[in-house]
Amino acid sequence: MLIVVHAPSANTQRLRDAVMAGAASVGAQTIEPVARGPFDAAPEDVRAAGAIILGTTENLGSMSGAMKDFFDRIYYPCLEHTQGLPYAAFIRAGHDGTGTRRQLTTIVTGLRWRAVQEPLVLRGPWQDAFVTPCHELGAALAAGLEAGVF
Repeated sequence: MLIVVHAPSANTQRLRDAVMAGAASVGAQTIEPVARGPFDAAPEDVRAAGAIILGTTENLGSMSGAMKDFFDRIYYPCLEHTQGLPYAAFIRAGHDGTGTRRQLTTIVTGLRWRAVQEPLVLRGPWQDAFVTPCHELGAALAAGLEAGVF
């Protein structure tokens, strides 16, 4: 399971770490969560993944430039090889996250990845309460992957 998160601040790093901890908490022998930053994740990482969690900040009403760079680099090398890839996403939105969600959804629809749930949008000023749903997101995707649901 690949976790690709743009985490430019201590708070978004907490969200990434919560997703990773949630994925690891399942105790699966067959699921090995791997976290990469958007600049570090390569097409090979995506092709090797059984599922992917994407995390981005909302920047000027759209996804982060780092996440856009990730998609620019992996889109065509993965297009014919990752159709149906289960994915989930979270968006750390200082505003409403609408543009970010639309942009992310458009790209993964083009890749023909399969959403396992609606994107988690964490809106407004930072709250420590954002950490729990990210942990749950990682755990749910890992559990579903291990159970063969996805």
